[in-house]
Amino acid sequence: MNLPRIVVIIPAFNEENSVGNVIREIPADYVQEVIVVNNNSNDQTAVEARRAGATVLDEPVQGYGRACLTGIVYAQNLEPKPDVVVFLDADYSDYPAELPQVVAPILTEGFDMVIGSRALGNRQRGSMTPQQVFGNWLATTLLRWLYNVRYTDLGPFRAIRMDRLLALDMRDQTYGWTVEMQLKAAKQKMRVTEVPVNYRKRIGFSKISGTVKGTVLAGYKILTTIFRYL
Repeated sequence: MNLPRIVVIIPAFNEENSVGNVIREIPADYVQEVIVVNNNSNDQTAVEARRAGATVLDEPVQGYGRACLTGIVYAQNLEPKPDVVVFLDADYSDYPAELPQVVAPILTEGFDMVIGSRALGNRQRGSMTPQQVFGNWLATTLLRWLYNVRYTDLGPFRAIRMDRLLALDMRDQTYGWTVEMQLKAAKQKMRVTEVPVNYRKRIGFSKISGTVKGTVLAGYKILTTIFRYL
């Protein structure tokens, strides 16, 4: 039986102090390629990512979703094509060594997508701000009411079959990326599950939850995305 081909996409903006740790802790024998999308960084993110063994793509237009889309375009042109795509943040808040657990339901149980749920796992005190916890609860509650699907998290650590990812026709270029993926999966009646993942304080300063402006903009974008696809 052929082994599944798994690629990891890591969007990164000014994460020179953490991105290398993330890449080095991904089980090397488990993935075909680690792709870091350097999203207009003005530090040594690209250098550190290459040093750790990743393929580095440059995406000068800033935006989390934009960086993810750049990674997808690259991944879909790989030969052989990947079977599964894993998304992982560059700030070292997730535990990259948990990647096999996140991918397992796809490989062994036939699921289309798996969300790594911080709500089901162990969160280090202070790893998520109160507004993040509340926003997560509000978004997942609205998804349950409006799309009849039960999620506990919009966590960035997730895996999805490549063909199903392309079928989602992802569009969001900023903060609405994760919720767009989950609501479109619900609308397409994909088989989705969650697995517990652990979460710790990130290295460095959060460009979203670390500022009032970032928090407000992210919350607004997530909520408008939820209602846009009704």
